[in-house]
Amino acid sequence: MRGSLFACFLLLSVLPAAAQTQDPQFSDAADVVAVEVPVQVLRDGEPVRGLSAADFEVWEGKRKLPVTGFEALDLNSMPAGDKGWQSPQAISARRHFLLLFDMGFSSPKGIVKAQGAARDMLAGLHPSDLVAVSAYMPSVGPQLLLGFTTDRAQVIQALNALGNPEMFNRAADPLRLVLGDGPGGVYGLDPMRDPSEILADLGNAQTPEERKELIGELKSAAKDRSDGPGYTEGTGAKIERAERTEQQRAVTAMARAFEDLAKTVGSLYGRKYVVLFSEGFDAAVFTGTADVDEQLQASHISAKGAAVWGVDSTKRFGDTKTMNDLEGMLEELRRADCVVQAVDVGGLREGAGPTMQWAGGRDSLFLLAESTGGELFENYNDLSAAMEQMLRRTSVTYVLAVQPEGLARDGAYHEIRVELKNAPRGTRVVHRPGYYAPRPYGQQSPTEKLLQTARGLVGGKDAGTIGTSVLAVPFHTGSTEAYVPVIIEVDGRTLKAGTEGWAVPVEIYAYAFDAKGQARDFFSQTVGLELLKVGAALDQSGLKFFGHLDLPPGTWAVRVLVRNAATGSAGMKSITVEVPEFAKAEPVLLPAFFPEPAGKWLTVRESQPGGQVAYPFMIGEQAYIPASMPRLTPGQEATLSLVAYHLRPGELQAEARIRTPDGRDAGAGRIRIVQRHGNPAAGGAESLSAVFEPPAGLEPGEYLLMVTLTGAAGEKQSSVASFALDRRF
Repeated sequence: MRGSLFACFLLLSVLPAAAQTQDPQFSDAADVVAVEVPVQVLRDGEPVRGLSAADFEVWEGKRKLPVTGFEALDLNSMPAGDKGWQSPQAISARRHFLLLFDMGFSSPKGIVKAQGAARDMLAGLHPSDLVAVSAYMPSVGPQLLLGFTTDRAQVIQALNALGNPEMFNRAADPLRLVLGDGPGGVYGLDPMRDPSEILADLGNAQTPEERKELIGELKSAAKDRSDGPGYTEGTGAKIERAERTEQQRAVTAMARAFEDLAKTVGSLYGRKYVVLFSEGFDAAVFTGTADVDEQLQASHISAKGAAVWGVDSTKRFGDTKTMNDLEGMLEELRRADCVVQAVDVGGLREGAGPTMQWAGGRDSLFLLAESTGGELFENYNDLSAAMEQMLRRTSVTYVLAVQPEGLARDGAYHEIRVELKNAPRGTRVVHRPGYYAPRPYGQQSPTEKLLQTARGLVGGKDAGTIGTSVLAVPFHTGSTEAYVPVIIEVDGRTLKAGTEGWAVPVEIYAYAFDAKGQARDFFSQTVGLELLKVGAALDQSGLKFFGHLDLPPGTWAVRVLVRNAATGSAGMKSITVEVPEFAKAEPVLLPAFFPEPAGKWLTVRESQPGGQVAYPFMIGEQAYIPASMPRLTPGQEATLSLVAYHLRPGELQAEARIRTPDGRDAGAGRIRIVQRHGNPAAGGAESLSAVFEPPAGLEPGEYLLMVTLTGAAGEKQSSVASFALDRRF
């Protein structure tokens, strides 16, 4: 797997592309902004099925927004097998689960238990559900291990990698869809020292990890050496105050980090279920002490007039600033339609009975869950069973598309409400409370920009404003994996449209997914195009990029996304590639290739070509570059090349049938084999030079060319390629 380096950490990844409407974040060139609103309708705790667009109304304040698009996704009606992830419906209707592991307020033992609970949870999810894995580190905030994906094997690998520091710094896959391997890490403590020395170091500590470790060391030292040197009567109070201050700092840092997380994913259309694995923080930080004796003692001191210097008001009443930070975090989570499902890892049990856990942590987890519409899960080993009710309630999603008029691209938040007409008593409508208006691409953060790229690839639907076509075919190299060249043609005019300045920065991504949604291989590349040098070539045709993938036998969805990194415009193309089992030595005919004249395109090859593979596109001794989307002229013959493996010797007959993209027959074309090249007796590859003429009267447009070769003994081999028919001028 190959990829260029990006100086950016991805907080979350893989957001959905719009279904039948223009995603405002996919292209900044759209005049009309469509907003998707996923909705769940419940009655007596069960999902309501069979609703239509006419059953809903969407309001923004007093303004009713017309519903311009509607889709329904019912997980019970989708295939539960390997192809369940390939839902044709809007990806925004699919459930997004972010498994977030709190490394700041959880013990290593609790994280290990959480890993097991998360694995159990995966068994209860539908194949179409998207799952991401992240860990919260106090010093750096939430860090992504794996972006939203249907690849359960990658999720398991990410869970196994928790605690490995190198996992947060890898840059092989810029979109975080494919993991790498790496060693684990171990924490350790310094030998015990004098409490006074530790207090001095605590005052100079720079990071949350340092302060947390020093406080733990200080408490241990004070406990074991309370009558020794360095320990005074006020040491205990200093320790308590330092611990409380650090707790407030830690909670504030977490609140601000989670608030930023919510803002980042606020443009994600679809409900996000943040499954937070944590032991929680001390609720006394915002509620004040729960100890009755301490409350009575504080009241007694206050009654004597010693309130100012004798009572710690923060300890008694809680810290107002910390509570404000928490309220801001919760509000942003609600706005972003993030539901926190809190899992108390301190309460997860190994045996028959629950372990004892401090109430403060439970109360803080309950606050996070209850305030966002989620639940607190305690004492569950099998998390899939615990969350079964929640999964059942969210199995039916309706996606309403609306187009607010006069929407400014300023990133402002707009509150909305969804109403169900003639709703029976007891019906509950659950939907996102609002949406964020898009912002110009140049004003978005690097994280938001990468989210758009990953979203298009996982969505898998052809979309965008940049004209893009792709050719990907397998060639046998003698190994177990096929060499699959990926030739990407990018229309130059749409690629550079809207670019200001002297260069066009181009980002290219290609991923191969199997039938289960697992990413097998990928490549990515950044290309800078100087308009003074190549502007004319872009106007004439465009950019032609040559990369490759290494894939084993099977059916693969190869998805390519091309983006203008200056304007945000993008083009997405997905094709299916069948890799045969070449080792079986059975006859194979690859799709027809249409050679193009040299110099037609501005051609760029990948910067990290793989292996010593011979150039595959040859007619005899002559190399050529095939067209990704051949453009033919009515009534004119076109040269083509047919590549086959293990054909029998003897005369061959060729037949050409034309079909529309939806499979309708469009007539027969004329095809004639001119010459065979290669050594079929040796069982190797051979190329056939041929000419092809489309049928007369065929209307301009895109078509499929089905070529069938018939051998002397009647054996047949077929393949399908794409082409476009232009108008005759």
